Amino acid sequence: MNTSAPPSTRPARAWSGFGSLVCGLVLTAGHLATGYLVVVAYLADPVGPWDHETVAHSNFAAGFGLALSALTALLTWVFVKAEWLRRWWYRVPVLLAAVALLRLTLLAPEL
Repeated sequence: MNTSAPPSTRPARAWSGFGSLVCGLVLTAGHLATGYLVVVAYLADPVGPWDHETVAHSNFAAGFGLALSALTALLTWVFVKAEWLRRWWYRVPVLLAAVALLRLTLLAPEL
């Protein structure tokens, strides 16, 4: 019989590692989707003064990316509070939110 760790802590560590993996995968998927929307928002460039549709699509993609980054920030807060992830996971949604907000305000496409 191994007495290095009590039996009650072994399953908790196993579940903690599994929880960290699942939380990391969920947040990574959310960050990839947010990054895609932000890149699409930056790639949208109106052809001329008549191209209101491209501007609208760019604003929609940036706004939806901002909302998705807020959702991933809330999920990050829950996962860090449960001690499944570390605090550095907050950096990614904050960075993506700042980039999306820049596209909506200062770097918005002009007609």
